[in-house]
Amino acid sequence: MKTKIRRILPGENFRVTAIAACIGLMAGATNILFRTTVSLVHDTIFVGGSALLGLEKGGLHLLLLPLIPICGMVLLIPLSLLFPGEINGYGFPKFLRQVNLEGGIVRFRTIILKILSCALTIGTGGSAGVEGPIAQVGGAVGSQVGQFFRVSGSRMKIFIAAGCAGGVAAMFNAPIAGVFFAAEIVLLGTYEIGSFAALVISSAMATVVSRGYYGVSPAFPIPAYEIVNSFVEIPLYSLMGVLVGLIAVLHIDVFYKIRDRFGAFGLHTQLKPLLGALVLGVLAMGFPQIMGDGYHYLGEVLAGRGVLWVMAALVFLKIAATALTLGSGGAGGVFAPALFIGAVTGGAFGDLAHTLLPRYTANSSAYAAVGIGAFLAASTHAPLTAIFLLFEMTGNYRIIIPIMLSSIIGTVVAAHLNPDSIDTVDFSRDGIDLHEGREISVMKSIKVGRVISEDVDFISEQANVDQLLTIFSMARDSFYFPVVDESGRMTGIVSLQDVKSILHDEELRLSARVGNICTRKVVVLTPEDNLYTAMALFDAKGLEQIPVVEDTNDRWVVGMLKRGDAIAAYNKEVIRRGICERSEGAPFCSISGEQ
Repeated sequence: MKTKIRRILPGENFRVTAIAACIGLMAGATNILFRTTVSLVHDTIFVGGSALLGLEKGGLHLLLLPLIPICGMVLLIPLSLLFPGEINGYGFPKFLRQVNLEGGIVRFRTIILKILSCALTIGTGGSAGVEGPIAQVGGAVGSQVGQFFRVSGSRMKIFIAAGCAGGVAAMFNAPIAGVFFAAEIVLLGTYEIGSFAALVISSAMATVVSRGYYGVSPAFPIPAYEIVNSFVEIPLYSLMGVLVGLIAVLHIDVFYKIRDRFGAFGLHTQLKPLLGALVLGVLAMGFPQIMGDGYHYLGEVLAGRGVLWVMAALVFLKIAATALTLGSGGAGGVFAPALFIGAVTGGAFGDLAHTLLPRYTANSSAYAAVGIGAFLAASTHAPLTAIFLLFEMTGNYRIIIPIMLSSIIGTVVAAHLNPDSIDTVDFSRDGIDLHEGREISVMKSIKVGRVISEDVDFISEQANVDQLLTIFSMARDSFYFPVVDESGRMTGIVSLQDVKSILHDEELRLSARVGNICTRKVVVLTPEDNLYTAMALFDAKGLEQIPVVEDTNDRWVVGMLKRGDAIAAYNKEVIRRGICERSEGAPFCSISGEQ
């Protein structure tokens, strides 16, 4: 009877799915609040300020343009002072750290602060986007739900990713792209069927909310797509993928170099965003398209109305504008700038190709559309997100092959030249690889010095083989001994395999020295090496034990690492971490890797 009741009652997967649906609904509603706030700030300060300053008259009035983004940064100062470290700069890498390394605990105030700070930056003309922040806001919603239900660390990560999927899906009216954004970028490509279902449900529900409020139109219109001559254009799209990959590497490099320059600049922290806004405003006097998310001009490029030299210039100006805005301390994301840079890159490339081969190529708008996805893929190293985003926004199967080729080629080129995406540079600087699996992370956290057996039998290189056989007969579980010289430093390793050839020659056994038959080329570890390095050596060399020395240049043996001991230490650490995830505040959870 109890078994039948359990089958009728909702299972764990059903509960996760139901909660994911609620997260999606809340993410969709939060997206509406976010976009409404940005529009309100834009209409009030940017549009109202432009009219007040008479910018539409041109001429000397344009000299007043920098006052508008500066105004936004001035309004950002109180938030920055009240919540230091939570307002300024590009916050998505910090969010990924919270999700993947810090248990996914995101405060409720993150929702409010992200909406206000990004609205003040983007709404007043700062070169940034709301898509990354809306993913963070959606993720914060998922974290709040997870904290309410007191879920484990792995379940918390799923709820946060579900919120991110809902936020991005609602923003672009693209539910599949929302799913892959969360899977590729937030979950780093490591997810199971159960978590994937939660992403799908949340993304779908958020899209329902967004479409109910805004309609079914995408974030920006993409015209009908066509290929004129596939034999000519497919190679051209491939070539464009290479160009996009190169520009993506430049974008990432410039972004972090300018941020580092601002960080080292001897100016008060609260004044740096004002300086960035001033320089941005000066650039915008000649090219106002670089301000804000740039979606208005992006629509013109997609309609085929872009001018070749203007689009080419905007590639580099938008890169600089985004780095100035976020590197100096403005708030926002890099998703919208990536779409803009991709569109003008593709538009300029397509315009040139169509000028040279008018009979065999489509106009620049087709290349601009593909460029959007290709550059997004190359800069974030997330090609699936880009491919499905463009497919959903166009609804045209004919764009699949060009966007697949250019996105994959762009990503490969960018990853070859710079293994980091725009989101992972800070992690590499800290020696963290977010994309490595949980098993590798655990093994890298355990030092060899904690696991070694210090009870080691040595043998002198001057001993004869007969003495060595006596030691072998007394050994219980080891037939692998370090060989040391007169000073006690290790000179080699001897095993039972080394003496097999002379076992039946009594005269040779008595005369041969261990130093003559031992193996001189020895694989060693130090106490500061980790188990990941050790297991790689065990597997590559087919060993069961590895000597551990104080230093590779001064080989004083401090112990032996056995494969079985390494595996046992790994299993123990996995169990410890599992207990910590389910029992917050356990006394042994605060010091990672120590028992």
